[in-house]
Amino acid sequence: MPFNSLPFLLLFLPVALGLHALCVARRPGWRVAWLAGLSFVFYGWWDLRFVPLLAGSVAVNWLAGEAWLRTGHRIIPVAAIVLDLGLLGLFKYLGFFAGLVDAVTGAEVPLVSLAFPLGISFFTFQHIAYLVDLRRGTAERMTLSEYAVYVAFFPRVIAGPLVRPAELSGQLRLPEPASADRAARGLMLLTAGLAKKVFLGDGLGTFVDPVWAAAAAGGQPDLAAAAQATIGYALQLYFDFSGYTDMALGLALLFGIALPDNFRAPYRAVSIQDFWRRWHITLSSFLRDYLYIPFGGSRHGVPRQLLALLATMALGGLWHGAGLTFVAWGAAHGVALGLHVLWRRAGLALPDFAGLLATLGFVCLAWVLFRAPDFATALSVYRGLVGLGTDATGSAAGFWPLAAGAAALAILGPTARETVDSLVPRAWAAAATALLLAAILLQVGNDANQAFIYARF
Repeated sequence: MPFNSLPFLLLFLPVALGLHALCVARRPGWRVAWLAGLSFVFYGWWDLRFVPLLAGSVAVNWLAGEAWLRTGHRIIPVAAIVLDLGLLGLFKYLGFFAGLVDAVTGAEVPLVSLAFPLGISFFTFQHIAYLVDLRRGTAERMTLSEYAVYVAFFPRVIAGPLVRPAELSGQLRLPEPASADRAARGLMLLTAGLAKKVFLGDGLGTFVDPVWAAAAAGGQPDLAAAAQATIGYALQLYFDFSGYTDMALGLALLFGIALPDNFRAPYRAVSIQDFWRRWHITLSSFLRDYLYIPFGGSRHGVPRQLLALLATMALGGLWHGAGLTFVAWGAAHGVALGLHVLWRRAGLALPDFAGLLATLGFVCLAWVLFRAPDFATALSVYRGLVGLGTDATGSAAGFWPLAAGAAALAILGPTARETVDSLVPRAWAAAATALLLAAILLQVGNDANQAFIYARF
């Protein structure tokens, strides 16, 4: 049941909000348990098959945390994390690793493909963060209901943003009183995210996806088509994923929870390091704290730092998807971050505008690896970008005006949160939001909505 669907917007959300308000008014002590139950209903509505997996993983990891707090045995959280990674590997990477073994050894390993639980990459990270932070002393013990909300809270269980235990526990125990301003911000963020997804992300997808499909089928896009595929996908991914995040933040506010921001105008970045401080911010901080720093970070000399960057980003790429193209995408960013370290240590600098062009160009070219189903498809798009293609598969007449407007909004425009904070509580903004939401519902009702890109990761 995606957020951009009529069953969610016209049935699930109104009923959930009404029952939540009733619970807060009459049984405030039940609020956390109600949010947990609501989240499992949402997950089950989307895919009932994996509710036992989600519930079981919540129970096992919470019990592991309880056992560690009582005994102090270090093996307990380690064993739980190994189990978490094992389940992630079983469902997401079994076929990938079997294919690697087959390619390297020629052993003809049977390829097994299991159904993929929605959000498993995200809730696996949540489990790891809780257990690691408990050991570090930076997280407080949670009750089972609190932990279930921390892991499975429905606005963010499918595609984030990722949350630290300390960011959520206080809000569950001492919630802020309901306010009209908070509800207005939540509804406006939800509407802004829906607009990004429905009008821009999906709109761009109608131009971009056919070009990628043609390239994957063996076609060789020409320069115009390859540029459409590359630039269009960079914009499509941004508005799809940042739109989801805005919806998640808005929905959470409607239920009295403030989630961390996840995007801060990333296509405005003037260096690759600046990009990762703006794009998928919660993932960047997780990779830094749970991979890069344990790998040595910047504390053991430049060679170790460069290797830590490369390993962290390659694993970050693999976290996104079970394919060598994802690993290559992550490794490319690791190399770019390493070169940025060397560039800074040499005392070199670029003017901001040149830095923006260089960063944006690299990011868009790297997205080709992220989007392509295999290296052959990526190579065909790269060949097209240097003028070696022959297939005019693009439909540029309608694409470029939409892409230009989307690019201007992504690079020059304010973030959704900045806009919302500046407009609440103005009456005209409320009226504009209502009209925009009505237009979105009409568009969604035409079955024009597409699945969220990050839901597949």
